[in-house]
Amino acid sequence: MDNKTLFLWLLILPFVGAVVTYLAGRTAVIQKMKNNPARWLALVVFLAVDYFFVTLAGQFLSGGPVDLNIGTVSLQFDGISLVLGGSALLLGTLASLFSIEYVAGEVGEEKFYSMMIAMVASVVGLSCANDLFNLWVWFETMAITSYMLVAFYSSQPGSLEAGVKYLVQSATGSVFVMVGVALVFMVTGETNLVAISKAGVSSTLLIGAGALFIIGFGVKAALVPMHTWLPDAHSQAPSGVSALLSGIVIEAGLVAMLRALGPLAQISLSWGVILLIFGAVNMTYGNLMALRQNQVKRLLAFSSLSHVGYMLIGFGAAIQFHMLNGAAGGFFHLITHTMMKGLAFLSAGALLYAMYITKHKHGPLLLEDLNGASKKYPMTAMALSVAVLGLGGLPPLAGFMSKWQIFVGGFETQNIWMMVLVVYAALNSVLSLGYYAPMVNRMYRMEPAEIVNDGKELSFLIQIPLVILTSAIVAIGIWPSAVSFITTPAAAALLKAFGG
Repeated sequence: MDNKTLFLWLLILPFVGAVVTYLAGRTAVIQKMKNNPARWLALVVFLAVDYFFVTLAGQFLSGGPVDLNIGTVSLQFDGISLVLGGSALLLGTLASLFSIEYVAGEVGEEKFYSMMIAMVASVVGLSCANDLFNLWVWFETMAITSYMLVAFYSSQPGSLEAGVKYLVQSATGSVFVMVGVALVFMVTGETNLVAISKAGVSSTLLIGAGALFIIGFGVKAALVPMHTWLPDAHSQAPSGVSALLSGIVIEAGLVAMLRALGPLAQISLSWGVILLIFGAVNMTYGNLMALRQNQVKRLLAFSSLSHVGYMLIGFGAAIQFHMLNGAAGGFFHLITHTMMKGLAFLSAGALLYAMYITKHKHGPLLLEDLNGASKKYPMTAMALSVAVLGLGGLPPLAGFMSKWQIFVGGFETQNIWMMVLVVYAALNSVLSLGYYAPMVNRMYRMEPAEIVNDGKELSFLIQIPLVILTSAIVAIGIWPSAVSFITTPAAAALLKAFGG
């Protein structure tokens, strides 16, 4: 199979699989089958797409970017596609496996799996988009499918409210992006990213388009103050979806923003400085808000804001000072955040499932519910501990290594303001331990809460994703160079897009 056919199958197969999964699951519902086949079909579809992705990734690593042009639609599998698409499929596959028991028997189970496949597929497509309109279409597909997953528990008022808030803000962001695309096309007559950068046109309208891209894509990337949908959506969605929203969707919004801004790099306005400012604000606001939370999933949601900030520091330094290490650190943190935040939400979801959902309750998992959890749920408690301590930047876990590379990239600029910002980011990392460490303390040093003692046992099936992600976070922390073959091409692609 040649590269272009492989590329085409990578994009088509998951959407076909999503339709088949829905139809098979719907047939099972009509026939009142006890076990819905959609659960296992979704996992099979994910594994098949994983195979095509890994094969195409191998072709890219050995032969360079793979292009696919269908009419005016331009797609390219490059280093950024490798990082974002690979992260999405890894977490999507594990979230699908985790959800087999988590959403078993829920109304609309077949819709859940179908939308999950389509959402992950749209992120893969977005990562490969090489023209603005195509980028917007993938972005919109991701927004629609993720909205339906956020509002999955439609009978719960909180879930419905979170879904509506997410829909309204996402739609508003999409309009901003569409107007930005229209402005770029009006000025340059192009939507292809390479053609726009070669057009050499300088116009105030293009600066306006860039601002619209930052606002529009910034909604999904959870840039403060466009983040207000995030805590409700992450806390109300099923835990597998929460993991994908935090570990994949906000990163996809960030990558889409970088893709769109790249061709506008020739304009005098410095996009790198803007990203650095947003990074500092996101880190501070996310940490301060997380400190105030008493619900585990809302705490994790707010902490995502601070981690977007670290990525912005890496990418901003790379764009402003053309530093490869900064970009590589940003992409490294994208990968580690996907794993650590995915693990944190899945671990919290496993405890929520054992203590609430098995009793047909849909209440939030409170911090006090973690008290003594290690005594009854040792594997889950260890997984959650590794996840949050990694997010806090504790060595030798993966989160420390990715933050360290971002900080090294910042110091390499030899710019005094950049170095001050790196020190500020390091202090923010220490501050985050103010809400991560007490979670671990509760699980290991306190007496089990009544709700813990009354909780159901967790099956091995629901713990498999936790074991895989925990092992990966520890392994990458000890051997960070293992992912450099992924992050270096992504960093090179970003610098190339911004004329570096």
